[in-house]
Amino acid sequence: MATEDYRDTRLPAAERAALLLREMTVTEKCHQLVSVMPWTLVRADGSDTAETEHWLSHPPGHVAQLIVDTPDTLAHLVGSMQRQAVERTRLGIPILFHQEALSGLLAGGHMSFPTGTGLAATWSPDLVQEMTELIRRQMIRAGMRHALSPVMDVALDPRWGRVHETYGEDPYLAAALSVAFTRGLQGDDLRQGVIATGKHFLGYALPIGGVNTSAFEAGARWTRDVFAYPFEAAVQLAGLRSVMNSYSDVDGVPAGVSKEVLTDLLRGVLGFDGFVSSDYTTLEQVVDRQRVAADVGEAACLAIAAGLDTEFPKPYAYGQVLAAEVEQGRADIRDIDTSVLRVLKAKFDLGLFEQPYPAERIDVAAVAGEGAELSRDLAGRAVVLAKNDGVLPLTPGAPKIAVIGPHADAAKLQFATYTYASWREATDSVMNGALGNMLGTDDVTTPWYEALLSPVDPDQLVRERFGTRSIAGELADRAAEVRTEHGSTLTRSLGDDAVERAVRIAREADVVVLALGGGSLWFTGERTEGEASDTADIALPAAQTALAEAVAATGKPIVAVLVQGRAYALPEAVRNAAAIVVAPYGGPFGAKAISDVLFGTVNPSGKLPYSVPRHSGQLPLYHHQKAGSGYRNPLPPSVPTHYLDLEATPLYPFAHGLSYTEFDLGDGAADATIDTEGTARISATVTNTGAVTGATVVQLYVRVNTKGLTRPAQQLAGFCRVELAPGESRRVTFHLAAAQLGYTNLARDFAVEPARVDYFLGLDSDDRRVEGSFEMTGKPRALRSSERAFLSEAEINHV
Repeated sequence: MATEDYRDTRLPAAERAALLLREMTVTEKCHQLVSVMPWTLVRADGSDTAETEHWLSHPPGHVAQLIVDTPDTLAHLVGSMQRQAVERTRLGIPILFHQEALSGLLAGGHMSFPTGTGLAATWSPDLVQEMTELIRRQMIRAGMRHALSPVMDVALDPRWGRVHETYGEDPYLAAALSVAFTRGLQGDDLRQGVIATGKHFLGYALPIGGVNTSAFEAGARWTRDVFAYPFEAAVQLAGLRSVMNSYSDVDGVPAGVSKEVLTDLLRGVLGFDGFVSSDYTTLEQVVDRQRVAADVGEAACLAIAAGLDTEFPKPYAYGQVLAAEVEQGRADIRDIDTSVLRVLKAKFDLGLFEQPYPAERIDVAAVAGEGAELSRDLAGRAVVLAKNDGVLPLTPGAPKIAVIGPHADAAKLQFATYTYASWREATDSVMNGALGNMLGTDDVTTPWYEALLSPVDPDQLVRERFGTRSIAGELADRAAEVRTEHGSTLTRSLGDDAVERAVRIAREADVVVLALGGGSLWFTGERTEGEASDTADIALPAAQTALAEAVAATGKPIVAVLVQGRAYALPEAVRNAAAIVVAPYGGPFGAKAISDVLFGTVNPSGKLPYSVPRHSGQLPLYHHQKAGSGYRNPLPPSVPTHYLDLEATPLYPFAHGLSYTEFDLGDGAADATIDTEGTARISATVTNTGAVTGATVVQLYVRVNTKGLTRPAQQLAGFCRVELAPGESRRVTFHLAAAQLGYTNLARDFAVEPARVDYFLGLDSDDRRVEGSFEMTGKPRALRSSERAFLSEAEINHV
């Protein structure tokens, strides 16, 4: 009989979890590690299903994929299932509901924000933390305390369709934003917080051939020093409480069943002490795709021994199967106990046993407007001015504009996967019989969604729910005249007549806005990016290229607007445009942000979070290539280019981004010497030398000249966003700890060692206008993860 000592709130969470574990049967333990779909527990009105009593006899620990149309319905259903778990099961263990939160809480009636690379383009960790502080409050209100976000993958290959979910190619930038995201979501006290989940551990964004879920092949040093960096930073600086495994193999072993990855590296080296959330259908793939387990029972034994604490989104190898493996002596109960303790401790830390229920009343209209101003600010900061021959900014009220291309009047294309708008489009497609299964939801019950959702045109949904307008619609408010033609879809020609109509309105316009780029959807529909939506060639699709060439032949001034979540190789007709603007999938205010920049209402300050290659053949291309590799490789004598047919440098480097004003950076200074336990001060003065107020991002890059190992030719080591009025100056000083300059050395220890450190300060990764070096002296210093420094401090002072 249960003693209920675990309900004593005076005891620490770990002790309460241990007391509760003693009361549990093997079957109850194994089911605490699984999630189920909500429609297995409740009908759409919150009443019991035919399966409810079955599940309450061995209650699940988690619920997955509860996405509905309004916040009050969401809270009602969460409350219904939570009452089942708390009031109708033997031990009354509350459920942990998880949901995506990459670009806002993935549920109807909540604000949406730019996609990952859009957030990264702002270089604004403070605003990202503000965003997740809002998401935290919204999730707590709805009773959902576990977010499957953020994506901490370092994305080096733009062929991979999920780049837009990430923070781009640089591990330092990804770490800074991952830490901010985690801090905002989890808060200072988890009793008022939501568990964040760093994903996908490890190397998921560099799959072979750019093909999603393919193997990750890298040495141990590169894996630790580059790909683990954002995760380790979030663990050490923000107390990250959950990590999701990658689908990929790591050194030949699927990450979900790799003890080397999930226990030795993640816990033993990086210091993680939370629980591992399995990516959806991980163990099915271990059996059917990667084929490293003969059957489901063997997969369960491999995973639990490796340290995979949970199985999402529904039981396959855990639950009853895992319990049977324990009874047969093939799985070690100590491994199950370890994982269950981690999950239970998280629930006690969250205060779920004391307050498991969502808010009783929710003001739906008020919730819908929360975060609107922040979403608008993020979208505005994310727009990158890549090129400007003087055509921008446009003069309000003056020009006749032809807006041409697939993004001209498609408001829905501002929303990427992991937004509610994109999820609705995919779900409606499944309900209508379209192909595509959305991993983990292939058993969607039609009655469930028919009762909760009415199919809606996706463009109509974003216009009505968020007030989202198209690029053409936003420009029409400011131009003398706006005319629109698609000319092509994202990937298909609409025929010669459509192109000719586009050419005709271009000839009659003062300026042409070519609204081109990509589209991100979930598994189905016309798209160029998204999950399981990879491309062998990252060139702008042929239909858009042909359209651009036809319009360029008119000789009219062209402003190319590229809405995209990852880099595209651009055709000559686009490269030669008078201006090029790169915008992310910006969400509700994405098109407005573009219009604001084109007309100068907002002075652009976005910086690219990825390098833009000239051609797909350069991939992977990233600024921190090792010295002597890629375009960081010195040319042999008398050889003009690395390739016979092309330059190896990017078309636009990482962190590139122009402004309508000019900035000068000079008067650099740095400490001459520090020891391996010290901190270097590196400073310069930034001045707005132009005629309008603007913001820029001052960036610090370093090169540690190590012995015996090739290291990156340069590493981002700090940045800060500075806003200045015309003629105004600020002194920016970076405090760079020696412990931030560690690496895996020849002895395979992670250490900081004496070396000359070269540095430069600039406004992008190729801007070396302030350069210098300092000596790092003293004894080599091995560093545990807790002793590392991950992010430098930036101090901004008046001059």
